[in-house]
Amino acid sequence: MLQSSNSFARLLAELQKLPGVGGKTALRLAFHLLKSPENTAALADSLGDVLARVRFCSVCFGITEEDPCRLCTSDRDDTSLCIVEEPQDLLAVERTRAFRGRYHVLQGALSPLNGVTPNRLRIAELMRRLEGGTVREVVIATNFSVEGEATALYLARQIKPLGIRVTRLAHGIPLGSDLEYVDAATVQRALEGRSEL
Repeated sequence: MLQSSNSFARLLAELQKLPGVGGKTALRLAFHLLKSPENTAALADSLGDVLARVRFCSVCFGITEEDPCRLCTSDRDDTSLCIVEEPQDLLAVERTRAFRGRYHVLQGALSPLNGVTPNRLRIAELMRRLEGGTVREVVIATNFSVEGEATALYLARQIKPLGIRVTRLAHGIPLGSDLEYVDAATVQRALEGRSEL
C-alpha cells in the first residue's frame, strides 16, 4: 500500500476531479509533478494567472482577459450570431475560420433532470441581444446530444417569433467515413439533410 502524506492525498483527490482523470491517471500525474518541480511551479503560476485574469465576456460569455472580448470588439458580421453551449465550443467553431459573425455562449444546455432550466443559462441575455434588430440569422451550434437538441428546439421557438432566421449546424456522416461503420441514426440524419449536387 502506498504511504502518502495528507498533501499528496489531497493532490490525488483534486486531480481526480478533472474530467477523464481516474485514480491511475491522477497517480501518474502526481508523480510526474513531483519529479519536475520547475514544471509544477510553472503550472501553479499559470493556474494562478487564469484565476486572477480570465473571466467571462459580459457580451458573449466566452472566456477573455479583457471585457468585452476581442471577438465582440473586432470587425465582424453583426447580422449573424452563432449560439454555442460552452466556451470551448466557440473556440472549435472559430478554429474553422468559416464563421465571421458574432457569438453567444449559453454556459450549458437544457437538462431538466439535472436541474438546468432556461433561467440557469444565458438565454435572457441572448434575447436582449436579439431585441436590437441587427441580427438577421441565428446559427444554433449546440451539441448533437439529447440536451443539445432540446436546447436547439427551445431556442428556435423563442427566436422565430422575432422574425429572425434560425439555422442549425448540419450533421451526418463524417468526412472519410465508411457507411458500413456509421450508426443508423447518423445515416438517417444524413439522408434527411441531404443537399443537391
